[in-house]
Amino acid sequence: MESHTSGTLVGSGTFRCAACDYVVSLSAADRLPPCPVCGGAEFVRASLFTAQQPDLLSELPDGLEEDVAAWLDDVRAELDEPGQYLVFEEDGEPVVHRLDREWTRIGRSLAADVRFDDPTVSRRHALIVQQPDGVRVLDDRSLNGVFVNGERIEWRALRDGDELVVGRHHLHFVDQPAVSGVRETLAEPEPLAG
Repeated sequence: MESHTSGTLVGSGTFRCAACDYVVSLSAADRLPPCPVCGGAEFVRASLFTAQQPDLLSELPDGLEEDVAAWLDDVRAELDEPGQYLVFEEDGEPVVHRLDREWTRIGRSLAADVRFDDPTVSRRHALIVQQPDGVRVLDDRSLNGVFVNGERIEWRALRDGDELVVGRHHLHFVDQPAVSGVRETLAEPEPLAG
């Protein structure tokens, strides 16, 4: 099979990293990037008949899980309104996307509501669906798949704190409940006069 190196304009299609089997999807105007997982520069055209998905979601390095939890707590503290959100980091800054429509599209397409200009993300990668009975994520026929809490899914109901992986991007679902300013205080019972 003919191999290609990163930086080459190879046309549209899917390409598999020769070193780690990670798959990238390209349109005709895309140059072949270095592998986002291992940094490799050699690719071959991907085939539906070969194994294409490496274990991309290995264990997190020690302490990283706590760092993510602390970062997520900081983001929650900044949310002014109750609701459901997707939060992720971009260029070192938190990005908060409020889920205020029934359908939210995630992908590389210009029509996506949450857009990642990245060849590891399919043009139509995932859908977030909000309905009265809950919020779900659906894989929208993506090449690299959608992962929730480390497991590849076709669809999954989301709970507060769930991590979604789309390409090489990690997003977190936040369900910020409404909190009333009134707290019930239990008064001490007054003694009975007798």
